[in-house]
Amino acid sequence: MKHLEGLQKMKNGEEPGPPIAQLLGIEITGLEKGMVTLEMEASEKLHNPMGTLHGGVLCDLSDLAMGYAFVGTLADDELFTTVEIKLNFLKPIWEGKLRAEGKIIKKGSSTGLVECHVYDKKGSLVSHSTSTCMILKGNADGKRFKK
Repeated sequence: MKHLEGLQKMKNGEEPGPPIAQLLGIEITGLEKGMVTLEMEASEKLHNPMGTLHGGVLCDLSDLAMGYAFVGTLADDELFTTVEIKLNFLKPIWEGKLRAEGKIIKKGSSTGLVECHVYDKKGSLVSHSTSTCMILKGNADGKRFKK
């Protein structure tokens, strides 16, 4: 349960999030085993050349939400890696609060399927993504969540 405990410490502000979460200002606002809610503020500094939020930022937000949802269910000696990610962009974003809700669809003994919905400040769906994760067993010396 060290992974879930590590996420809880990040949510409570007792430990910093990973560097990408810090860079993008992504915070955990909801946490249950197999589910997570993240929030971030989209702003002009994250725009693409077209003047809207860069798709890679939405992918990072979604990837973190799905990864946090998945890692929180792993045994202490397990880590994971993302094998595949697919993201559908449903509307452009310029600025404002974004909420990402990640949850496990199915977890097996070696892989899992996770999804994420990202919503804007009005609750309108911005993107939908899925990810396939592969469990890496016997990794007690993993870099993250080792406490």
